[in-house]
Amino acid sequence: MDLLSELGNILPQDRIVSEGEDFDRHGGGVFTYHAPIPPDAVVYPQSRDEVVEVVRFANERRVPIVPFGEGSSLEAHTLPVNGGISLDLGRMNRILEVRPDDFIVRVEPGVTHGGLNAALAEHGLLFPVDPGWDASLGGMTGTNASGTNAVRYGAMRDQVLGLEVVLGDGTVMTTGGLSMKSSAGYNLTGLFVGSEGTLGVFTEIILRLYPIPEKVLAGRAVFPAGIEAAGRAAVAVIRSGMQIGRVELVDARTIEAVNAYKQTDYTVAPTLFLEFAGSEASVERDVAVARSIAETEGCETFEFEADEAAREKLWEARHDAALAIRELYPGRGMMGTDVCVPISDLPGALRHARETIESHGLEGVILGHVGDGNYHAVFPVDMEDTADQARAEEVNEEIVDYALARGGTCTGEHGVGLGKVGHLEKEHGDSLAFMRGIKKLADPSGIMNPGKIFAGEAAPTGGV
Repeated sequence: MDLLSELGNILPQDRIVSEGEDFDRHGGGVFTYHAPIPPDAVVYPQSRDEVVEVVRFANERRVPIVPFGEGSSLEAHTLPVNGGISLDLGRMNRILEVRPDDFIVRVEPGVTHGGLNAALAEHGLLFPVDPGWDASLGGMTGTNASGTNAVRYGAMRDQVLGLEVVLGDGTVMTTGGLSMKSSAGYNLTGLFVGSEGTLGVFTEIILRLYPIPEKVLAGRAVFPAGIEAAGRAAVAVIRSGMQIGRVELVDARTIEAVNAYKQTDYTVAPTLFLEFAGSEASVERDVAVARSIAETEGCETFEFEADEAAREKLWEARHDAALAIRELYPGRGMMGTDVCVPISDLPGALRHARETIESHGLEGVILGHVGDGNYHAVFPVDMEDTADQARAEEVNEEIVDYALARGGTCTGEHGVGLGKVGHLEKEHGDSLAFMRGIKKLADPSGIMNPGKIFAGEAAPTGGV
């Protein structure tokens, strides 16, 4: 099959790419440690109808399709392991409707988190899910992203009210609606959120919005006593019942990387980045309680910023931590894991992760959205050294097994992709057959992002 010429019958030729820098970025992820694999073609639809035509074409010819957003893809969700079409939805970036009185917005999947919030500011509203990267809302929905604000607002699955989805045979289906709740039938919206492009392509997303808080304070608390002390403080802050906005933990090595990357001079020690939001009185009360808790755990520095520019600088340092860590280890791959544990197990889990990394002779960093028990361990890997890769895989597995043994999960927000396929079997092996049945119903030809989530999934039989 001459894929490029046949696609030219559906889309203009200038929206079909098979070489060049933009083509190359679709063969991997910005942060993934998996080796790149190029697609056969990248296409750029601009409407639902064009998505339908491309999906129908691919279904008839058994060509794989991989939906693509901004490409962070930590677990290689967008890696086209069987070639085929990378469906880049970045040009479907319209905000279709803002309903400020209903706290609802309708968007296309290519709208980014930052772009949406810039548009919402004039209405005094915000969309709170903040993954630390200006990700597309389609990609965030596909991975059930969460991030820094999840401790207060929850993850994407808590914010998506409805979807328009193109299934694997080109059928268009809608789920949910404009109401804040419904008891009508199965929760299909929740099913599609986190499906990682394996069930269909999102062409419209309905999201819940929130008012911008009256007062916001952001700051940091430094814990020379170690990462476990910082973890205990985070747990105590959550248990206090205050309406904390964000509780982010970074270890000393991460601070070192951020200082080098951002030219900052933060104390090199485990640190909690905190944010409080609400009324003036409630914020002042919560800050006082948090200060007392932090000092009990040996906090040395407890500083806060009310100025918006200063707050943005602080959170920019936290959000750029992944880029900073990569710069600290040039030429190395970054293998990471993001488990989530019950909040009471967090301090012990942080200690275990540090001990595990060191016992295998690896360098690594620990950071995360610890307010809801989600933390990340990232370790540099020599991608040319199979022994180094094997050590990193061992560390990854031990950290995941520790979380699963305590009722946690193998991935709190990054998703399964390729990297967590085996761990998903450990966590949900008894329900995988049911999941595969749902996949077969939504994608009978197996063209939607094949090879992800499920082990041993057969590739589509069509040729390119």
